Amino acid sequence: MKLVIHGKNIEITEAIREYVHQKIEKAANHYQNLTTEIDVHLSVARNPRITTKQTAEVTLFVNGSVIRAEESSENLYASIDLVADKIARQLRKYKEKRQTKGPNRSKAIRQDVEEQPLIGDLTRDRTPELPEEVVRCKYFAMSPMSVHEALEQLDLVDHDFYVFENAETGQINVIYERNHGGYGVIQPRQGNPASSNGRVKQADYQPV
Repeated sequence: MKLVIHGKNIEITEAIREYVHQKIEKAANHYQNLTTEIDVHLSVARNPRITTKQTAEVTLFVNGSVIRAEESSENLYASIDLVADKIARQLRKYKEKRQTKGPNRSKAIRQDVEEQPLIGDLTRDRTPELPEEVVRCKYFAMSPMSVHEALEQLDLVDHDFYVFENAETGQINVIYERNHGGYGVIQPRQGNPASSNGRVKQADYQPV
């Protein structure tokens, strides 16, 4: 199991490195046969108006899946403790879902997604704006998966959205948490993109 540590605005001392290995490897100890690589990103955000925030972000690559957790506090060691606990819970959840996965569940979710109607432009009156600069790039293997599998991944990456390649259509989709409950799937409109007026296909559903 490979463990890589990165730092931003912080020197990765030997003491920090040993603490990360101790806590993160302990959290993943029972899942070494599943975990191929662990990426740890430690950072310090200094703002004179607020208390210094020290963040620990951990990403695990598990059998083609990604498990991610992030925690922040005023103390880096406390952040590492918190993120290690969260990673341990995420790994348990991942293993439990693998053991209880039903063969008909993804089919039911997929049918529910397909039956939802098209909606208009998601941006409405807002003007899309890109950030002034890209502050970080991430790369990961995008294996084809079902909507159900993408939903499971969303539950493991500690984000409110997940980008994936739909195994059924071969297209790039986005699954996300809706503000009022449930989940949504954003899909490219079939046919000529120029005639779609910027609209995308969205489907909302509740997990079953």
